Amino acid sequence: MAKPVLFVVLGDSAASGVGDSDDLGNYFGWGHHLAQAFIEPVTYLNFARPGAQSREVLELQLPNISELKPDLVAVIVGGNDLLRNGFSPRAFEKNLNATLESIEEMGAISMLLELHDPTSIVPMPRLLQRICQRRVNEVNRITHEMAKRFGSVILETRILPGIYTREKWHVDRMHPSRNGHQFIADSFAHLLRNRGFEIGIVDFSSGNNRSRKDSILWMVRNGVPWFFKRSFDLLPAMVLLMAVEVFHILSEKLQSFPENGPLTVERQGRLPLCTQPTPEHLVPLSQMVAATSPSGAMPQMQWSSASSMRSMVD
Repeated sequence: MAKPVLFVVLGDSAASGVGDSDDLGNYFGWGHHLAQAFIEPVTYLNFARPGAQSREVLELQLPNISELKPDLVAVIVGGNDLLRNGFSPRAFEKNLNATLESIEEMGAISMLLELHDPTSIVPMPRLLQRICQRRVNEVNRITHEMAKRFGSVILETRILPGIYTREKWHVDRMHPSRNGHQFIADSFAHLLRNRGFEIGIVDFSSGNNRSRKDSILWMVRNGVPWFFKRSFDLLPAMVLLMAVEVFHILSEKLQSFPENGPLTVERQGRLPLCTQPTPEHLVPLSQMVAATSPSGAMPQMQWSSASSMRSMVD
């Protein structure tokens, strides 16, 4: 009998199965649905934990599999790193690189997941959107670089058709619903078949796992406490970051002005008074003052000059 494929999942709540659970609170998630679709024998282990960051994955979760000789290891992480006050892209990159390096030394194939754009499904103020997108894009940039470096199987979430449809998302709009987890499992299955794994069709449930009543109860029990916990950790930094963002926006607008001043013909429709040109055939007023008669009398101003002066002050 062939040795079973050892499929391991490490990471955060998106890896542990939040959004896809039964009435007893047991999580399933996309890893479970993917393992169920394997045609060849498979052993499935999930060490992911809601709230885990890249450092925990490296220092606490990874050691659990160091002696197991896995064939396939999914590392789903980054969402909690970017939601923390002290988010450091450099630290995230260092942790993820070390994790994937160890997995490569085990002889296993690594799997990565691109973060979706939360601003597409979670309403938030414009400034907060800019900050959130910048952090998410930074995590995704690093994830893609690591995928190229280690030859990982990476699921590019943002190009999946219908990824932001409501039925694919949990009530908190941060985690996949059961349908969303099954959708991710099916998408990974396509990629893994190209790597030689024997995987059949992922079964999709006829409906999602939570009624409207269950969704409201879940938000009261889990969503609200999570929101307040993250607010105390992240809100002070967000206020500062939004102030910095305002500064950047104003700087960008100021940089769009020409070097000689903000007023231009296109923007004002006319030149400012101090730069109004003097026609060549008219004598500037300063020369007229200098050209006084010996008796000190001012020469009579020509009508054309008076007309020009009048047009300048209109």
